[in-house]
Amino acid sequence: MLAVVKRSGVTEPFSREKVVTGVRRACQGRPVNEDDLQQLAQRVEDAIRSTGAAEIPSHEVGLAILGPLRELDEVAYLRFASVYRSFSSIEDFEKEIAGLRAAMAKKAEREGT
Repeated sequence: MLAVVKRSGVTEPFSREKVVTGVRRACQGRPVNEDDLQQLAQRVEDAIRSTGAAEIPSHEVGLAILGPLRELDEVAYLRFASVYRSFSSIEDFEKEIAGLRAAMAKKAEREGT
């Protein structure tokens, strides 16, 4: 059984549904459907299980969500990242958006578009 260690030190079983619930909030009003959310949660769970660890800090679960969410929907990614990383200024958003733009440019370059 895979366990998540919360910031408070409490340990609870990993819940794919909790991942879906957290990401669903970030995806409100976005063109993301339930299948997309379930697939993202599966990718997160697979990534976490592939580490082989029996326990994983909740912070690591959040990190595992960021990559797949960025691929799924950039606006939802920004929403999630702003809460997860505790953005406190416009500069935090600007820095994250600059990173998104750079990643998009690299991807376009690789794909030859």
